[in-house]
Amino acid sequence: MSDERSSRRPAPFSLRLTPEERLQLERDAGHLPVSAYIKSRLFDGVAAPVRTRGMTPIKDRAALAEALAKLGQSRIANNLNQLARAANLGALDLTPELEAELHEACAAVAEMRALLVRAVGLSEGRS
Repeated sequence: MSDERSSRRPAPFSLRLTPEERLQLERDAGHLPVSAYIKSRLFDGVAAPVRTRGMTPIKDRAALAEALAKLGQSRIANNLNQLARAANLGALDLTPELEAELHEACAAVAEMRALLVRAVGLSEGRS
């Protein structure tokens, strides 16, 4: 049982602050998470590196909202499902109209991708 306990993360440390103290701490922390800032102050600037969850913060909320709106208005998921079903049944005739619709769907997906990439602050080459 002692092996199991030693592999667990230690319990968090709790500290009560007044709203003013908390605000001052958040201001002093700047771009750092408050916990990382506190550790750096307690341990003379030597603290473990900040762990992130791998999520990039949203840089352009308007672009993200636009992309999500376009995604919500589209019937891409439903249309792709219908195409997959028809292809699996061997009933997919590639007419000029269907080909044009597929190109239009691809363009819509590419546009949404570009908007989402921009919204999270990535460059097209990095995504």
